[in-house]
Amino acid sequence: MALDLAATAKAKKIKYFLVSFVDLLGQLRAKLVPASAIGGMQKDGAGFAGFAAWLDMTPAHPDMFAIPDPDSLIQLPWKPEVGWLAADLWMDGKPVEASPRVALKRQVEAAAKKGYRVKTGVECEFFLVNPSGEGLSDEMDKEEKPCYDQSALMRRYDIISEICDSMLKLGWKPYQNDHEDANGQFEMNWEYADCLETADRHTFFKFMAKSIAENHGYRATFMPKPFEHLTGSGCHAHVSVWDKAGKKNLFLHKRDEMGLSKLAYQFLGGVLHSADSMAAIYIPTVNSYKRVDAAVTSSGATWSPNAITYSGNNRTHMVRIPDPGRFEIRLMDGATNPYLLQAALVAAGLDGIANKRDPGKRVDLNMYTERHKLKKVRKLPFNLLDAIRLLDASKVARAGFGDEFIDSYVKLKNEEWQRFTRSITPWERDHTLDC
Repeated sequence: MALDLAATAKAKKIKYFLVSFVDLLGQLRAKLVPASAIGGMQKDGAGFAGFAAWLDMTPAHPDMFAIPDPDSLIQLPWKPEVGWLAADLWMDGKPVEASPRVALKRQVEAAAKKGYRVKTGVECEFFLVNPSGEGLSDEMDKEEKPCYDQSALMRRYDIISEICDSMLKLGWKPYQNDHEDANGQFEMNWEYADCLETADRHTFFKFMAKSIAENHGYRATFMPKPFEHLTGSGCHAHVSVWDKAGKKNLFLHKRDEMGLSKLAYQFLGGVLHSADSMAAIYIPTVNSYKRVDAAVTSSGATWSPNAITYSGNNRTHMVRIPDPGRFEIRLMDGATNPYLLQAALVAAGLDGIANKRDPGKRVDLNMYTERHKLKKVRKLPFNLLDAIRLLDASKVARAGFGDEFIDSYVKLKNEEWQRFTRSITPWERDHTLDC
């Protein structure tokens, strides 16, 4: 039986609810609903004009309703009188197929029909910058190799600990926080869960990190590459597939050299097969492609992939296998839509299982220095436009997401690319003003 939100509001002293959804370009949208009205919202949803968000709609479309999922309820740890709810979008009595959370739920349903439960975890990296976004929050953070810098970590203890304390309070089981490879960059980790729950938590985490940083006078940004000379922010995803009850890890095979089952290799084969065509979802912005295959940063390594390969416990590849029973995809970045990341991963993996895709032999080279030794290696898209075109033409993506979703996403991303190409950058002025 679904949680009664009106009764829950009284029991937990919640005065307001944020009924929220994430649009196709990753923007978090919401309405603030008083607790006295949440009963009606739970039944009928909060009304929105779809054209006002990035959802490929027009002002002529009818009202869109965000129906909250009561299982997703999170009380804001820094403002417990407010409850946050992830919502599914409906229009004319039907789910909006071209919306991220609905797209992920479709993949969860497809996996369940085959007896699978996909569990995932994400590694969220972000920068703490000053309010203008033009500089770091910590002027003393200048080490050439700042990763794991204890002093820099502790200078931002108040922010990092408050975020971690919040996750502990919410029962997410966070287990480590660190200063990352770039100056001003941090990573926070919490325990894996079913992919929909991970996506809800990922969405809330970004909101929470930004809110707490602002409360301390700073700004948290998940922009993939905010500084040219520094390592970009990734969002590595760890994945495993379990039985329907969630008790048995179907990826685990103790007699395999890497600890992976045949099913796991087929899923991996699907992820590799569609990595280039799903890139517009995994790394979805113009800026994303300045992180992937980037020039060496001041720390000495970009920590991002430069080709479509997999290996054992080797961080220079797009996919690594750190432990038996799971693998890590290192392609995604901080701008990725939390729901579409998971949906694309599941769609690609299910395609791999259905078509028994072979990932080939793992590659045990340092891809940053020895890629030239490989005779044939598939490359990732060079820019967002290339990625959009690959997604548009992908049979796997269209079979998994449906034409309506892909057409809408591609349309909005093409418009984004056109807005970028119309802009004039400082680099252009510096190099062509006197030509």
